[in-house]
Amino acid sequence: MVMCSVLRVTSRLARSGLAAQCCQRALYSTENKTRFYTKKHEWVSVTDNIGTVGISNYAQEALGEVVYVQLPDVGKEVAAGDECGALESVKAAGEVYSPVSGTVTEKNTAAESKPALINKSCYEEGWLFRVQLSNKEEVTQLMDQAAYDKYLEEH
Repeated sequence: MVMCSVLRVTSRLARSGLAAQCCQRALYSTENKTRFYTKKHEWVSVTDNIGTVGISNYAQEALGEVVYVQLPDVGKEVAAGDECGALESVKAAGEVYSPVSGTVTEKNTAAESKPALINKSCYEEGWLFRVQLSNKEEVTQLMDQAAYDKYLEEH
């Protein structure tokens, strides 16, 4: 139910044309070639079978100022699509879903103690957690940057 609020806000932003302004820095980053996205606006970047997970710039803009972060504990098993955390902002609250399956190896305690990091730097300092992938093929089911940009334009 809470995620519905976030989706309504993100839909309104998309219709308003703000999606075209979505994180210009990310579009030109060399990192974006290794970042994959879900339709719920989480991203994952994989290095050596470890996925770093966060929310997209589009999602953090839709949420507004993030004031609370709850992340999965280290050692927790997650499956792709599982709810595994939560974000609250001054505008809305939403669940965090894992884009991939595996075991949580690290959570961003800095983002938990300073949630504004997600708004300041959702792709670098504001990542959420890391997962040892149990099925690397799941990444191929996600959208690359170009597909995600097209998704934002269409929704």
